[in-house]
Amino acid sequence: MSAPLMTPELVRLEVAPPGDKLAVIGLMADLIAASGRAERDGLEAGLLTREESFATGMPGGFAIPHCRSEAVHEAALGFLRLSEPVDFGSSDGPADLVIGIAAPAGTDDQHLQLLAKLSRALIRPEFLAELRAATEPQQVSDLVQGVLEPEPAAEPSTEGTADGTSQAAASGTAATSSTAAASATGTEAGSAGDSSAPVLLAITSCPTGIAHTYMAAESLENAAKEKGVELHVETQGSGGITPFTSEQIAAASALIVAADVNISGRERFAGLPIVEHPVKRAISHGPQMIDEAVAAAGDPSASRVPAGGASSSEDSSSATRQSWPRRIQGAVMTGVSYMIPFVAAGGLLMALGFLIAGFDVAFVAQDVATGFSLSSLPGTQEYEGATGMMQTERSGLALYLGAVLFTLGNLGMGFLVAALSGYIAFGLAGRPGIAPGFIGGAVSVAVGAGFLGGLITGLLAGLIALWFTTLTPPRWLAGLMPVVIIPLVTTLVVGGLMLLFLGRPLAALMTALQDGLTSMSGSSAILLGVIIGLMMCFDLGGPVNKAAYLFATAGLSQGTEASFQIMAAVMAAGMVPPLAMALSTVVRRRLYSPVERENGTTAWLLGAAFISEGAIPFAAADPLRVIPSMMTGGAVTGALIMAFSVGSQAPHGGLFVAFAISPVWGFLLAILAGTLVAAALVTVLKEVGQRRQAVAA
Repeated sequence: MSAPLMTPELVRLEVAPPGDKLAVIGLMADLIAASGRAERDGLEAGLLTREESFATGMPGGFAIPHCRSEAVHEAALGFLRLSEPVDFGSSDGPADLVIGIAAPAGTDDQHLQLLAKLSRALIRPEFLAELRAATEPQQVSDLVQGVLEPEPAAEPSTEGTADGTSQAAASGTAATSSTAAASATGTEAGSAGDSSAPVLLAITSCPTGIAHTYMAAESLENAAKEKGVELHVETQGSGGITPFTSEQIAAASALIVAADVNISGRERFAGLPIVEHPVKRAISHGPQMIDEAVAAAGDPSASRVPAGGASSSEDSSSATRQSWPRRIQGAVMTGVSYMIPFVAAGGLLMALGFLIAGFDVAFVAQDVATGFSLSSLPGTQEYEGATGMMQTERSGLALYLGAVLFTLGNLGMGFLVAALSGYIAFGLAGRPGIAPGFIGGAVSVAVGAGFLGGLITGLLAGLIALWFTTLTPPRWLAGLMPVVIIPLVTTLVVGGLMLLFLGRPLAALMTALQDGLTSMSGSSAILLGVIIGLMMCFDLGGPVNKAAYLFATAGLSQGTEASFQIMAAVMAAGMVPPLAMALSTVVRRRLYSPVERENGTTAWLLGAAFISEGAIPFAAADPLRVIPSMMTGGAVTGALIMAFSVGSQAPHGGLFVAFAISPVWGFLLAILAGTLVAAALVTVLKEVGQRRQAVAA
């Protein structure tokens, strides 16, 4: 039998905080690691990563840093009661109780169910008061274990005094235990309320599915009980999902979604009024969310779950609460992220084709790939060049294989604009937007509007399809809406607008833009390199970074020297931040925490592979010093790429696609210069900041 999740050895009382919340998390890692249940550095890294993505401070003055990690050998709960509260990001103030949850990566269902019980108990003020009043570690351990594994309720006694005191006391104990058990299941609350009140459904879900999921459920259930509202809760957490029954869904008047991740099974609630917020709001403002759901149930104009399920893709759980600019930005980022595999596969195949068959394979690739075979290899082929008829540099197997690879890559690149447009529409409207978006993107290519046309058609298709999903058609027509009516009408509208009105102006704009870039030389090209470098390093994988990357990859299909140079500037500048931070952690190790030094080791590989996101942990921890330093280094690299006329025919891969970059020496020198500048600047800024802190102390 496994050891209890909490023992007195895992409890520390009246601890003087060693610093901010990051230092307290380090102390928690020390405490749990000392029990032998986890490897200290790996546990701390997991807890810090979770904290960076989602602050764990909760209303009521407590915090629950938690993670599931390979570094955890056996599930454990650590407890620190601080002598002075520390800010963990809660809106109602700092925390004096810190409960650390360490779960192995393969945590079994039993442990997860126990952690769900604890999470529900933490939302109750009386439980927190008991933890604060405890004077010994054993008391805290007993309180927590009493929640996780409560004693069976005693049978009501038939013996007692004449007035039945003992029997009443026993009945009261049983009632209390029954209430706790009902709370732990999280399936129903307030069912005995007013029969005229609306029946509500609620789904709660957080990224790890360990704590916030169940705390939000408990908060909503308690609020519903107080208001006499019938509520059924589906917790989509790591402890398993008990879905709503068809009867519960049929009786429901409104849906509450308290989630920070995409919930599953949204299509079950098509047409139901919806109130949607982050999971943390349900914990701190449960009564208000119940009121909002009750109001939505009686409001014909309330937001409703669209036919076909989610109204957006990966971030659909937050769609209804986002402003339109953020929704559109998110949809564009969705389009870019889905487009990248097409670009990577197509671009690298084309680059391999050039490597094997020479650069003139582009003029004869399709004819060679379809007109010859392994048993009938081509000789040198003629093609019409800039100075008249010319012959390919290579022949035979090299030319044939290169032509096959180039043709495959070229076909892949042909989907670029259509994929961008289709998945932008998908990001706004879900599956009903995919077909109109793809077809609109294909129309953009046909009329020469390029990626600008793809952006426009994706947004138009998404917005029109999204509007259709808000309609409430007759039941006999509802099944046809997402698969026939919406794609048909939306495609007709978007395609018609592009062919009749928008296509030619957008094509003229694209031509002017491409001509302007092609004509850039000398100082203007260097200025363009500086701008690209600044954009790539501003938000390290965010919207500005992705805009520069999209601009470069979309131009690759043009096959011009200017487009190759822009691609090289984008890739080289994007490699600088992780490489610079890795170098800085080596040069001045004392400026960085153990976790940051570990991230620095990983950043070498990430930087070499052109993954700018490798510098995000450093930028998140110290943005005012890191980001300006990285932008400076990126600008230097971008300028040098243009000055050396470096070109890249590969859209991704960094040093691993050096064969597609020319001249390689210019590429490497530009990266080295930018990395040195950025690393030196961030190191100096951190040194100065640390000295000022020392003087102030």
